Amino acid sequence: MPQFFLNKRLIILLVSIIILVSLIGFSLKEREELTWPEQFIKDTTGWVQTLVSRPAHYFAGFFENVKDLQNTYEENKQLKSRLNELAQLKAEVQSLTEENEELRDILDKQESLSDYEPIQATVIGRNPDRWNELLIINKGSTDGIKKDMSVITSTGLIGKVKNSRQFTATVQLLSSNDATNRVSAEIVGTETYYGQIEGFDREKELLLLKRIPYEAKIKKGQIVQTSGMGGIFPSQLVIGTVEEVVPDEYGLTQMAYVKPGANFYDIEHVMVVKRGMIQPELSDMIGEEEEK
Repeated sequence: MPQFFLNKRLIILLVSIIILVSLIGFSLKEREELTWPEQFIKDTTGWVQTLVSRPAHYFAGFFENVKDLQNTYEENKQLKSRLNELAQLKAEVQSLTEENEELRDILDKQESLSDYEPIQATVIGRNPDRWNELLIINKGSTDGIKKDMSVITSTGLIGKVKNSRQFTATVQLLSSNDATNRVSAEIVGTETYYGQIEGFDREKELLLLKRIPYEAKIKKGQIVQTSGMGGIFPSQLVIGTVEEVVPDEYGLTQMAYVKPGANFYDIEHVMVVKRGMIQPELSDMIGEEEEK
């Protein structure tokens, strides 16, 4: 009995192999139409492939999009960094351009000051609480800087040396409201009129030119410069231009509001001007007159 079942299984296996080989051979033949079992198997296989491939493509596309997003983020980060570098470079170029122009103006001014001994210096310190009064430069007594020397920029007079140390000096600006901060000045025109710079109007940001003769005919825009009569400042250093003329508080003289030629707020490079020799008697006489 077991031998019979064993032979039967063998016969079934052989018949199955023969049928399988026949089907394979039959399916490999070139035919215009497939049999319905072949069509069924093919459709079923295609459906299963579609069912599996869609999620696979979805996940593959998702991870690819994540990678692209990460790459975009990195590229954006690099571009922002380059933009920041470009902005910084542009600011440096602008600063260097302005500094170059200022230095050129100073050199031109230095050539026009052949009668004096200009010393170039750079501002290295400024107290925010006394911004309109004092500044510190990088030249001192070892460079020939002395008290009361005039200090100018390429656009005009800004003040005088208040004190000088070995390697630095403190400059008192014309905008300081120190009562002793005075400059003998003249108004340039068909007729020359004299006065004194005494004080600074913080609200209007204008210098006060006082003691102008009452009969003086002065127009807006006339140039105001040092007269050289005070014994400290050399002559013909530009101070500014007339903005407005009003009677003084007693009505005996006039006062002019003068727009400074130099920008007191933004100062980087200056020149310290040494006044030429004057006669001691004249200097003492002028000093006594100013004290009166």
